[in-house]
Amino acid sequence: MAAGSALPLDGILVVELGHSVAAPYAALVLAELGADVVKVEKPGHGDDARRWGPPFHEGTSTVFKALNRNKRSIVADLRDAEDIAKLKALIGRADVVIQNLRPGQVDELGLGPAAMCAANPRLVYATIGAFGAAGPLKDEPGYDPLMQAFGGMMSVTGEQGRPPVRVGTSPIDMGAGMWVVTGVLSALLKRATSGCGGEVVTSLYETALGWMLYHVASEAVTGEEPGRHGSGTAMIAPYQAFPTADGDLVVAAGNDSLFRRVCEAIGLPELATDPRYASNADRVRNRGVLIETLSERLRTKTRAEWAAALGAVGVPTAPVQGMGELAAHPQTQALGILRGEGVPGGVRTIGLPLSFDGVRPGRDAPAPALGEGNPDYLGKPAKAG
Repeated sequence: MAAGSALPLDGILVVELGHSVAAPYAALVLAELGADVVKVEKPGHGDDARRWGPPFHEGTSTVFKALNRNKRSIVADLRDAEDIAKLKALIGRADVVIQNLRPGQVDELGLGPAAMCAANPRLVYATIGAFGAAGPLKDEPGYDPLMQAFGGMMSVTGEQGRPPVRVGTSPIDMGAGMWVVTGVLSALLKRATSGCGGEVVTSLYETALGWMLYHVASEAVTGEEPGRHGSGTAMIAPYQAFPTADGDLVVAAGNDSLFRRVCEAIGLPELATDPRYASNADRVRNRGVLIETLSERLRTKTRAEWAAALGAVGVPTAPVQGMGELAAHPQTQALGILRGEGVPGGVRTIGLPLSFDGVRPGRDAPAPALGEGNPDYLGKPAKAG
């Protein structure tokens, strides 16, 4: 994609019947790729995520602003026959619908995949459910932390002997959004030859299960739960964050050669010949005493000093950075991935983590005001709340 050329999805109309994180994130990715995304919101306050805060920016939550940039907002009352008719007409000329309303709601409204794909055979209709389309829980609601628990992620996150910990972002919601993007793009590619759209379905629970693939395999072989290993991992040691004199540093010694280099670089060469640590399997079995020994030594210098010493011998390391640090880091700056800074109504956030022919999609419109697109897409102003 040469600089200045159209984005890959230029001309594609997407209707987002979404809220919270999962469907909005999927639609965000499509918007960043050039699609015209129309976000349908309820009268009054719109998407609940608009009020998820503090922090707020110009009266709207920063979460909402990050997830909904480069979209247009329309307000439609799903209990109003006229608004439903206008939505059907909009979907009738759309290329894609993405929805994550409660199970069964779109069908009750006449906006489900069967009805809409019959009216618009070229439509790609994507649904993000909670527990999936089948099974005893198929009609139950679901949210990211519930799926981190039910899908096993919390069982392998945190420290042994301590309470379960939620991953500090929304990997289930955003992961489901990414699966929808994969499905939508695949369906659009198929449509280019067949002329027909179709239905794409995923769920939060299926997404959660997908992240657990090698943990499930491990338990199947050993009969033992993988357990929690803090910043580390069950099958490699040392491969985790260590405290230093001024912060935490992740050291990733993924093989025997790297382990020997760690031992030399930090001044503990005797560990490299200790039979307890001869192989990775030995180090995993004797993880407790090894980590304690390494931690004691690494606390004696700063993370920058240790990163320099370990980097000099080819050991991968990384400081545990906060949001301000990562935004200011020269590597982040060089990638040109930050978006929204200096844009009226925008907040600093992250753009798409991919490029085309060396060019990263760079749309920079801020998240929309509630109902700003009503005159263009529904032919009338938004109703008052």
